Amino acid sequence: MGLSVHSDEHFMKEALKQAQIAYEEGEIPVGAVIVCNNRIIARAYNQTEILTDVTAHAEMIAITSAAENLGGKYLTDCRLFVTLEPCTMCAGALAWSQISEIVYGAPDLQRGFRRLNPSPLHPKTKIKFGVLETECKSLIQDFFSDLRK
Repeated sequence: MGLSVHSDEHFMKEALKQAQIAYEEGEIPVGAVIVCNNRIIARAYNQTEILTDVTAHAEMIAITSAAENLGGKYLTDCRLFVTLEPCTMCAGALAWSQISEIVYGAPDLQRGFRRLNPSPLHPKTKIKFGVLETECKSLIQDFFSDLRK
């Protein structure tokens, strides 16, 4: 029986599930999954409030989990799916991990890494954005709207 290949939307929906967990726990709702050989090897969501750690972004937790899963620090054959454009801190960590591709849903116009020139990413890293952008953006907007009530 052949291996089924999942779409970018499939994996972004998995990242959105992680973001929903963050939302329910009072965290800024960002979720991430790391995929290797068409299989999710790490799932994470923002935990900065829970862990009282400003570095506990979904991407950082996912990188650590994926590296542990693979038994090495480089993620050269992996893809990150994250609901919000990574910040510069996360982009730096992703560069060090040498991840093959970053796919994100919604842009972060205030803190996203794309504001920087030159890019902080590894030169070989591919970038794709806008996957399920409406759903990803809505979750963030709903969170901050609820926060202001």
